[in-house]
Amino acid sequence: MDVFQITLRKGYQIQDLKMDLASLCLKAGVKNLRTVFLMTDAQVADERFLVLINDLLASAEIPDLYSDDEVENIISNVRNEVKNQGLVDNRENCWKFFIDRVRQQLKVTLCFSPVGNKLRVRSRKFPAIVNCSTIDWFHEWPQQALESVSLRFLQNTESIKPTVKQSISKFMAFVHTSVNQTSQSYLSNEQRYNYTTPKSFLEFIRLYQSLLHRHRKELKCKTERLENGLLKLHSTSTQVDDLKAKLAAQELELKQKNEDADKLIRVVGVETDKVSREKAMADGEEQKVALIMLEVKQKQKDCEEDLAKAEPALTAAQAALNTLNKTNLTELKSFGSPPLAVSNVSAAVMVLMAPGGRVPKDRSWKAAKVTMAKVDGFLDSLINFNKENIHENCLKAIRPYLQDPEFNPEFVATKSYAAAGLCSWVINIVRFYEVFCDVEPKRQALSRATADLTAAQEKLAAIKAKIAHLNENLAKLTAKFEKATADKLKCQQEAEVTAGTISLANRLVGGLASENVRWAEAVQNFKQQEQTLCGDILLITAFISYLGFFTKKYRQSLMDGTWRPYLSQLKTPIPVTPTLDPLRMLMDDADVATWQNEGLPADRISIENATILINCERWPLIVDPQLQGIKWIKNKYGEDLRVTQIGQKGYLQTIEHALEAGDAVLIENLEESVDPVLGPLLGREVIKKGRFIKIGDKECEYNPKFRLILHTKLANPHYQPELQAQATLINFTVTRDGLEDQLLAAVVSMERPDLEQLKSDLTKQQNGFKITLKTLEDSLLSCLSSASGNFLEETALVENLEITKQTAAKVEKKVQEAKVTEVKINEAREHYRPAAARASLLYFIMSDLSKIHPMYRFSLKAFSIVFQKAVERAAPNESLRERVANLIDSITFSVYQYTARGLFECDKLTYLAQLTFQILLMNREVNAAELDFLLRSPVQTGTTSPVEFLSDQAWGAIKVLSSMEEFCNLDRDIEGSAKSWKKFVESECPEKEKLPQEWKNKTALQHLCVMRAMRPDRMTYAMQNFVEEKLGSKYVVGRALDFATSFEESGPATPMFFILSPGVDPLKDVESQGKKLGYTFNNRNFHNVSLGQGQEVVAEAALDFAAKKGHWVILQNIHLVAKWLRTLEKKLEEHSKNSHPEFRVFMSAEPAPSPEGHIIPQGILENSIKITSEPPTGMHANLHKALDNFTQDTLEMCSRETEFKSILFALCYFHAVVAERRKFGPQGWNCSYPFNTGDLTISVNVLYNFLEANAQVPYDDLRYLFGEIMYGGHITDNWDRRLCRTYLREFIRPEMLEGELSLAPGFPLPGNMDYNGYHQYIDAELPPESPYLYGLHPNAEIGFLTQTSEKLFHTVLELQPRDSQAGDGAGATREDKIKALLEEILERVTDEFNIPELMAKVEERTPYIVVALQECGQMNILTREIQRSLRELELGLKGELTMTSHMENLQNALYFDMVPESWARRAYPSTAGLAAWFLDLLNRIKELEAWTSDFTMPSTVWLTGFFNPQSFLTAVMQSTARKNEWPLDQMALQCDVTKKNREEFRSPPRVGVYVHGLFMEGARWDTQAGIITEAKLKDLTPPMPVMFIKAIPADKQDCCSVYCCPVYKTSQRGPTYVWTFNLKTKENPSKWVMAGVALLLQI
Repeated sequence: MDVFQITLRKGYQIQDLKMDLASLCLKAGVKNLRTVFLMTDAQVADERFLVLINDLLASAEIPDLYSDDEVENIISNVRNEVKNQGLVDNRENCWKFFIDRVRQQLKVTLCFSPVGNKLRVRSRKFPAIVNCSTIDWFHEWPQQALESVSLRFLQNTESIKPTVKQSISKFMAFVHTSVNQTSQSYLSNEQRYNYTTPKSFLEFIRLYQSLLHRHRKELKCKTERLENGLLKLHSTSTQVDDLKAKLAAQELELKQKNEDADKLIRVVGVETDKVSREKAMADGEEQKVALIMLEVKQKQKDCEEDLAKAEPALTAAQAALNTLNKTNLTELKSFGSPPLAVSNVSAAVMVLMAPGGRVPKDRSWKAAKVTMAKVDGFLDSLINFNKENIHENCLKAIRPYLQDPEFNPEFVATKSYAAAGLCSWVINIVRFYEVFCDVEPKRQALSRATADLTAAQEKLAAIKAKIAHLNENLAKLTAKFEKATADKLKCQQEAEVTAGTISLANRLVGGLASENVRWAEAVQNFKQQEQTLCGDILLITAFISYLGFFTKKYRQSLMDGTWRPYLSQLKTPIPVTPTLDPLRMLMDDADVATWQNEGLPADRISIENATILINCERWPLIVDPQLQGIKWIKNKYGEDLRVTQIGQKGYLQTIEHALEAGDAVLIENLEESVDPVLGPLLGREVIKKGRFIKIGDKECEYNPKFRLILHTKLANPHYQPELQAQATLINFTVTRDGLEDQLLAAVVSMERPDLEQLKSDLTKQQNGFKITLKTLEDSLLSCLSSASGNFLEETALVENLEITKQTAAKVEKKVQEAKVTEVKINEAREHYRPAAARASLLYFIMSDLSKIHPMYRFSLKAFSIVFQKAVERAAPNESLRERVANLIDSITFSVYQYTARGLFECDKLTYLAQLTFQILLMNREVNAAELDFLLRSPVQTGTTSPVEFLSDQAWGAIKVLSSMEEFCNLDRDIEGSAKSWKKFVESECPEKEKLPQEWKNKTALQHLCVMRAMRPDRMTYAMQNFVEEKLGSKYVVGRALDFATSFEESGPATPMFFILSPGVDPLKDVESQGKKLGYTFNNRNFHNVSLGQGQEVVAEAALDFAAKKGHWVILQNIHLVAKWLRTLEKKLEEHSKNSHPEFRVFMSAEPAPSPEGHIIPQGILENSIKITSEPPTGMHANLHKALDNFTQDTLEMCSRETEFKSILFALCYFHAVVAERRKFGPQGWNCSYPFNTGDLTISVNVLYNFLEANAQVPYDDLRYLFGEIMYGGHITDNWDRRLCRTYLREFIRPEMLEGELSLAPGFPLPGNMDYNGYHQYIDAELPPESPYLYGLHPNAEIGFLTQTSEKLFHTVLELQPRDSQAGDGAGATREDKIKALLEEILERVTDEFNIPELMAKVEERTPYIVVALQECGQMNILTREIQRSLRELELGLKGELTMTSHMENLQNALYFDMVPESWARRAYPSTAGLAAWFLDLLNRIKELEAWTSDFTMPSTVWLTGFFNPQSFLTAVMQSTARKNEWPLDQMALQCDVTKKNREEFRSPPRVGVYVHGLFMEGARWDTQAGIITEAKLKDLTPPMPVMFIKAIPADKQDCCSVYCCPVYKTSQRGPTYVWTFNLKTKENPSKWVMAGVALLLQI
């Protein structure tokens, strides 16, 4: 068969389930495939899923599962098969066929956990889960099964000896069962749920195998490393001799090499001299050549410079020639008789060109023409003229021409162009020659110098060739020498290495001598460990698997008191190290040091927790209310850790990415339920050969390195067994010792920062040393083990080993030095330990308050701030002892103030009592046995009091007290000195009296013990006195902390949380503080959101806006939006960081009526400053509080100061009275009214207006306004209205101005004072708290005080550490008790009254008979319901009927001795428990039976026995009215109290009736005087004598000196009102009104 399970994914809803079920039914009904639908608890993401499952189980048909088209499709698919069955293939048959087949082929398997009430509730809501299924209840695995399973797994574990496998399986089973038993004790004593399941057991076995394999491998590796190290050390010494022989041979070889090298050195020296000499010669020649070259260069330069000067002339001559050509020369030649200038030019040319310097004498034009005859030849001769060799004669002859001014080319050009060119040529040629003549000698000198240079260079080249040859020979010799030298050096190095190796070997053997011994011992230890490894790992695995969620006490108890003893009892002992510390095998000092550097607290439990977290294989789930664990984890993993929260946007993607990447993921702030989508991940349900995990409908690749850490800040979460099996729960809750050390560090860092810094640095240094030593040791072994065969050749390695050894020695030395320093520092720090110890104690007391009320949540972070401020505020003192005492006082009071402002008034004394007792216990100032008596007040049963002033119960307590050494013979003394003890017991305030006689010197606690036994009603006052004596009066003063003071402690991350109470508006304080600081609605920086439907969005917007701008936000009544509170918590957390510093949040909420209904998230409560807005208790506090609503300005604002102040003070007292009277219950007020300070302030405003407007004080008007409107507006009950009016008549009247008015006995109305004067008057003159202050008798508080004190001590007892071991008692089970009670009631309850038969008996239906028949009818209805409901429950208990919620409620009521709600609804009002109520019922039936037997009026009627006493009293009037024919509406009942008891009457009166069974509360009836009088102390409800009731005309009623006394059915008063009887009194009736005097029909 295929198995189908739904795949939960994000957003999986009912529609998705319908689709899955639809396809499943198609598979079974159409395809005819057998399928199993498996559904577990975790897959019920929405309880509405079970509606579908219920329908599927009940009928296999789920409404609207298919659309019309799909239905048609199904019908068409099965139509042929229906025909084959021989049936008509209509729609009905086809559909029926489909459904029947679904029933046959689809098997539904539900796997639900029976833990808690979830399964029970589901079974009731969805009956098909039980009625349409076969229940297979999987019980705990018995011992045998556990042993069998573990042995089966151990058979495959090879590393365990077969002989001990049986013992190990037995121990594993024992561990599992012992943890189950301890978990029951843990639940009973600590209210913590720890579960084990078969999965836990299997995980235990798997972890054992894994750890055993890992540790065996590690042990083997360690042993091998050490053995290898030892082997290397042993082999080193044997190598030394071989190395010495090798060194000798190397030294001989080195000597020969040295000789060869010396010979070569000499030869090379000679050759080097030759080369040096030749080189010196060459250097000389080289210098000469250089000088010659320099000279040649200079001469060449000079020549070139001079030639450069001639160059322009030559160029000009050439240019002149270029102007000549054949044509213009021919033209010139053709001149017959040229001008003189032209002929001079031609003559000059002839002179210049005269061959051999023979200047022609004939230089005429004619001769010139002959010269120029051949033009071409003449031109060539000009061009090729030897310009560098002109004869001296020519030069002389030409001078005259040149000196001729007209011998100028420009001038000549005017005559002839050709002649001008010739003129220019002549001039420039002559100029060139003149320069050239200067240059020529220089050129000759240059030529000679160049010849010298060539010769010198040739000589130098010859010398260099010779040197090159010599160098070649020298190089060959040098190479030979270098080779010889290298051989020598190599040989020398080899010798040095060998010598060094010998030295190193000697050093190593000597240096590691200590390691040699230590490692040898370690190897032996490891081998020994190997023998005990299976047993050691067994204990360690049990420790990791099962102990994480337990506290220190339970861990020690299981490990040392349960498991170890069992190991020693086994027949085949498991080898185990006798002194094994589980932590030592899982981590070492270096690990711990690292963790502590990362922020892990240093106490043992924290180290254990970290060890479990590191080593567990199931995902760790840390319970971390103080957030110390998460801080360490975040530091440990650093940036590699991915932090997310369930429900956070994109959290599944974060997990998916981490899963693939192999990162660590921390899911923080987990609630008690986990998103079902994460089920496969939590269970590590890998698929596809362990490569994937499904998250929702997505397959994610699973990286084995992935690590998931779950975290919750819930202090006491209740995780279901399934989750506890999937995860390893680790209790990271801070311990007393751990917190004490942290607080010690904090106080020392403030008091002695130098000392704490030194301590901190030292701790870090010590931790660093531990880590370094471990690293060095590992490095040493690693080096040795990784070294090659002949590791001594690796010099660096050996030297490294030596350095490591030296470093380790230095570190070890520093460690020892640091230890000495640490001792000195610790001595100095220890002086401050008492302050840290007190603070730690205070935190745990504060933390335990959540057991009283879930609103009382306090974070360690907030506590630390209070602690820090307390240290700063403590009074300085030069004496260290005194300073520490001041610190303790400041810390204690600051924490008290911080805590008390967030407590309800009723719990403040409880907290103070616990605080005082715990401080005294820590200081060893109290006897634990005496404290136990005080809290438990055990009573010896079956004793009768020998003295009339003590009840039997009180005497039973005295007997127990007398059995204690300090109270020996107390019982005898009480009997012997009854008079003095009676005086003590019956005094109004025995807590202020000393004990009689020799008992007067008893301690304060012993005095409390005696009081607890004798006067439990005075214990609240006695406890206040005790606290005042032990801690100081400031702890019991009722003045509330000023709001402004509390406000200073708030911040963006610290909201203020007001716990609301009726009649108090705390937000007025916020508004007034806002006005002072400029935060108002008008300024638009004060946002007030009253939560309710649809206001969540508004609130979120206000928070976001205010966080940015620094505004204030008030969120009122957040308890009305339960679903939004988680969002609010996240919002506040988000805005606690990086918000505007002025941003503030104020929240208010009403507390839940029961712990189960509590919805405010822990995070909001812990981070907030909690303030209970509750009226103070006690007249003293109430009166101060009332007066605090005004100021000195208020007192001075009225012109009629005396009248105004007097009435204002009276109003304050009146307000305090009406507010505090509530504590007296129904005797105080019939109904509870929300009187508030607004009533008082408005009344004072009215008073001011009336006094200013009237000449006389209008007392009547004021009383009316106050009593009927301001305060009376709240009042709904007429009797309460009468009380209110009476108070005002007594407090506000003309006598008040004459100083004759007392507001209470001993408290006269004060005169004209200032504001502070009134406060001081209250402190000085107000009598101690007592009912007299309210006009009540002291008896009025006995009931509620007794109840209050019982609750006080019961609560304090609940807060004490519990040591009781919850065993399986042999007593009857709950079901057996209920069955027995049920049978008894059914047996004793009588049959119904036969009304027709009774009616047949009577001849005339008088008013009395009508009442009797009505009562019988009412009784029938009640007895019928009792019998019906009990028989139904009987069938339910037998399993013949399904248990319904009504049956369950009935069952609970029977078990807890409560009247079932269905019975009470049909019965009469009663405050009794079930047992007393049932006896009372039987008496009522008996009374009715007696009356209806003959319908004769009883001599005295038991008025209490009626369902409706009013009908009987009306019958009295009716019968009289009929007899006398008086109108009924003008009649009244007259009540005369007789002096007789019931037994003294034999017959009824002729007119009216005698009634009995009434009790008076608030006073007593004086039988002799026939009037109401003061009650006797401790006689709370004295019985009334028989009363004669008769009807009279209303106008004849006696209204003088009577008290109109209301009659009620029960002490609850209010709605149980019956009638009003006028009772005679000599006192003013207002006294009895204020005393709350009433008649009760039952008590």
